[in-house]
Amino acid sequence: MSIPVIDLNDYTGNDAAVQKKFVADLGRAYEETGFVAVANHGIPEQLIGELYDLMPRFFALPEATKEKYGRPELAGQRGYTSFGKEHAKGYEAPDLKEFFQFGQVVTGEASDIPAYPDNVLVDEIQDFTPSMLRAYQYFEQSGTILLQAIAQYLDMDAHFFDSEVQNGNSILRAIYYPPITSEPQSAIRAEQHEDINLITLLVGSSAEGLQLLDRKGAWIPVSAHPQHIVVNVGDMLQRLTNNRLRSTTHRVVNPPRDKWGQPRYSIPFFLHPKRTMSLACLESCITTDNPKAYIDYSAGQYLDERLEEIGLKK
Repeated sequence: MSIPVIDLNDYTGNDAAVQKKFVADLGRAYEETGFVAVANHGIPEQLIGELYDLMPRFFALPEATKEKYGRPELAGQRGYTSFGKEHAKGYEAPDLKEFFQFGQVVTGEASDIPAYPDNVLVDEIQDFTPSMLRAYQYFEQSGTILLQAIAQYLDMDAHFFDSEVQNGNSILRAIYYPPITSEPQSAIRAEQHEDINLITLLVGSSAEGLQLLDRKGAWIPVSAHPQHIVVNVGDMLQRLTNNRLRSTTHRVVNPPRDKWGQPRYSIPFFLHPKRTMSLACLESCITTDNPKAYIDYSAGQYLDERLEEIGLKK
């Protein structure tokens, strides 16, 4: 499936008509499929290449070395999470992956947010931490611009989300799916799920496997140009918009048998607001035909609930 493609330059340029069309196209895609591919997304190609060069080096480190970067007391929100620890909501079988997470580095005045845990610094690979930090900042910038367009689509001020995501609780995750070395018990590497956050920005992957569940209940392979990023709606945005913008179910499946020996790497950025942001359904999204579907929650309450459901928080 070729998901809708939008060009971020259309939004950041000076042509009001082109910008208006971008907003309409983005909103329509998120109502219909929940996924778009974004061209000219602003994340440097060289930096993306650096990350995909560094990830195999980190995940090839001895298990004992990687484990010293684990922080289970932080519910996997910083540092290394070993193979088989996370599972999808509603499933007991673990996903066939391990990952490393990098979080917010607060800038400017931050009296309105609780302190975030320190990031875990990797000693063995000199460029790993600096590259994750730079990538985090670029992802956050591009994600904020996309949220401005989403706010306009919802007939709100373009900067509605700005103060909520600035110094927000976003996460950059480097994921490693090891090669398949024997007959797997399941055809699924990462079981079907919806993302927790507002939007997810996914830059590339080293192998095929991403699928989304369409509105007819069919699993569709997702393909995107290597120079595009894939951006999907998360549950927090679905909740905020009272299901107007849809958080689409997706999964990662095993490759064909002749590609079992290939690992898979991917780099999603989960754009979260501050924990204090209200996810109460927007009044403009509540109608007679679409009554309020959710009780009022804060982003922090919802995140904690979901982390427990996927096995990262006790």
